[in-house]
Formats: sequence, C-alpha cells, structure tokens
Amino acid sequence: MNDTVNEDLFKDDCGAVRQDWNVLQQYLRKKGQNLDLVEIPNQFAAGFGNLNYFIIFNGRPAVLRRPPMNVFVQGANDMLREAKILNALSPVFPLVPKCLFVGNDLNVWGVPFLIMEYRQGITVKSTLPDYLENKRLVAAQLTEVLLNILIRLHSIDPSKAGLGDLGRTGDYFSRTAKGWLKRANAAWGDSQSVALAKIGKWLSERIPKEGRPVILHNDFKLDNIILEPNNLQPKALIDWDLGTRGDAIWDFAVLLSYWAQEDDPLAMLSLRQMPTLEPGFPKRDELIAQYAERTKTKILDILPYKVLAQFRLAVVFQQIFLRFEQGEDQVTQDRQLDKLALGLLDFTLSNLVE
Repeated sequence: MNDTVNEDLFKDDCGAVRQDWNVLQQYLRKKGQNLDLVEIPNQFAAGFGNLNYFIIFNGRPAVLRRPPMNVFVQGANDMLREAKILNALSPVFPLVPKCLFVGNDLNVWGVPFLIMEYRQGITVKSTLPDYLENKRLVAAQLTEVLLNILIRLHSIDPSKAGLGDLGRTGDYFSRTAKGWLKRANAAWGDSQSVALAKIGKWLSERIPKEGRPVILHNDFKLDNIILEPNNLQPKALIDWDLGTRGDAIWDFAVLLSYWAQEDDPLAMLSLRQMPTLEPGFPKRDELIAQYAERTKTKILDILPYKVLAQFRLAVVFQQIFLRFEQGEDQVTQDRQLDKLALGLLDFTLSNLVE
C-alpha cells in the first residue's frame, strides 16, 4: 500500500483542534500499543462533527476518532457504539474499516475514542473532481455505487453479524421523530415553535408501517464513502457513530435529504453536500424508482420518511450553527448556517402534503 497522504486533506495548524498527544502516548504504552509522535498527528479537514486525526499507530497509518470538544448531542458522537459496529461488520462487510483500539478510559481525554484502520482514497462532496472525464458516466457510476452499498448493507442479518441488540427497533419512526423534535425545540426554542408544532403534528398522523429491522448507517451520503481516485470504486464506508437498527427506508430517505436537484429552493441548492446538481445524476423521484426496482419493493410510505429526514437535516445544521455561535467549534467559519437551517426547515414545511 502506498502510505503517502495528500496534505490537502488536513486542517492547517491554526485551524486544527489540539489534543494532548503525550498523555495518549503514555496511556497506549501501558496497553502495549505505540503512538508515533515523531510528527504530530494531523486533523482531517472534512466534517462538522467528530474530530478525526491521521496517526501512526503500531508503525502503520491509522485514524483516531473522538467526539467534538465540549459538545454533547444525545445519540451522536458515540465512539463505543461505533467501535462495536466496526468490530461486528468489518469481518462480513469489507467496506467497513477494522477497529484497532477502543479507548474507554475517561481519565485519558475525558471522552471515549477509537483508532481504526486507515484506507487511502478520496471523498467527493459538492463537485466531481476536475480530472475525471465524461462526468455524466461518472454520475451514473456513483449513483450505482451508492445504491449497491446501501442495498448490500441492508441485506446483512443484524443477529448473525452480532448486532442483534444494536439500538431499539420497536416504533422506530415515531421514536426518531420525537427525538428530532426534541432536538429542534432545544436548537430553536420559541422562535420556530409554530413550524415545529406543525411538523410534529403532521408526522404523528402519518406513522408508516415498519419493515423488518436492518443495520442502518444513519448518515448515508457520498462523502462518507472513500473512493479509489482513478476508477471511483468504493474502498470504505465510514462515520458509524450513529449506526443502529431500523427500517431500511430511513437510510434511503437520509440519502435523499442530501440529494439536491436544479428545481430545488435556494437552501437545497446551497447545501453542497453531494455533487447531484452536476449533469448525469438522477432527480430524487428517479432515484426512488431505481431503488424500488433494485430492491423489488413498492415504496408506498416514503413521504413521511422523506419529511422526517429533511427535518433532521435542518436541525443538524442549526445545531452546528449554535456550536459556532457559542464558541464551542472555533473551526467552523460559515456564518450562514443559521440561514441554511431555516431554509431547510421551510423546505420541510413545503413537503407537508395533506
């Protein structure tokens, strides 16, 4: 394996969140492990949530993941949950990196952390790489990659993989809706009480029939997939701290919530989470049809899932904005996240059909 790492992947020294690496090194030595500090670990630039660092662990490249500093969001940033999922899935689902070490001693950094296998490649966010030719074909290929991975993941029997106790499955939709409504009220307070009440009422009246529980990634999108740079074949599916069990449609609806198209309102056009505005990517309805054909299912109750997933995304960006506003995330520079969150909330409301 070529271990050369593109320096553009990392934050600069001013923007990186510092850690006490010497304390970690001493702790790992006591555990018979080695953290090489000849060069200080580099923080990866991607992502708003967990902090990810490129390290040399036992002589090999690895990734250390830990929760954000001074931030607690219920149900998120759970490194112990992620470690459990990595350990269970990596033997049966090759795209899942191996977990190399679980740090559950809070005396080290005050929070759990994990060290996982490093897989070299690229991630694609808002635009396709310039060096790629025939981007329409690339768009079709990446759409196929996303569907293939999602369907393969959902085909894994949770019990046989050792994840039969992961999360709770009963009343998954209603519990998920109540959870995001609670987070929304905490994030917006009284300023959006009318909108949140309307969304909550709409969702409570349209609880869909649940399918069999499958393993859910819970934040499935393109930039959580590491790709081989030249042929864009998938090398890893990462960011498992929200993983749980539930209806497969939820994972698909979360993917749809990031899937912008040309006739969308400004908030979706400004989202820039995936390159789906580029030629060759299907529209959301077309993607739904492809998914239904591939899974041999009739997706009759997808609208409640779509609304809830879109609502979830609005809340997520409002939470990120609050971290910035309160000074808890010094590296987030986008002061427009509050406007984006409100725009996504409005888009959610526009989807409340009677």
